[in-house]
Amino acid sequence: MKYAIYLAPLVICAAIGAFLLEGLSGNPRLIPSEFIGKPAPAISLQPLPGRAAGAHADAGPLSNDDLSDGKPVVVNFWASWCVPCVAEHPLIDRLTAIEGMTVHGVNWRDKPADAAAWLAKLGDPYVKVGSDEKNEAGIDWGVAGVPETFVIDGKGVVRFKYAGALTPEIVEQHILPVLREAN
Repeated sequence: MKYAIYLAPLVICAAIGAFLLEGLSGNPRLIPSEFIGKPAPAISLQPLPGRAAGAHADAGPLSNDDLSDGKPVVVNFWASWCVPCVAEHPLIDRLTAIEGMTVHGVNWRDKPADAAAWLAKLGDPYVKVGSDEKNEAGIDWGVAGVPETFVIDGKGVVRFKYAGALTPEIVEQHILPVLREAN
């Protein structure tokens, strides 16, 4: 009985340590989203002013109608001032050019002229780009920073979210399987 006094704090510390170790072992970019399995949040954004008409470009506004037309889509929040957005840009281009997926962009908390110049310089893989200068859509979608990427099925339901710059591994192991399943 007298050993229980000494063992209790040790057992409590071991339990706390195990809990913390488990929490630190996951990928912090694969943040569970409250939207997974639920309809995509409302979105109604005017098109990015000054955007040149590219091969995929549609100058119309970005709305929920674009997210529930029967085919899965990717929604990518980005900004011209975002260094990781530059790093992931070739992967966004791959999703449209090689994989044939529809990718819509949301230009987040950015100056439209800077965003249009960024797309002109790096290429424009987006079908539609909505301008979210005031972070209204970002708040509704739970965006904490850019880049953040969502996969939406053909019925407008969120199937996957990734916070941070996409990598080839994330595209291969998460994005493409979810898109194929949603197709």
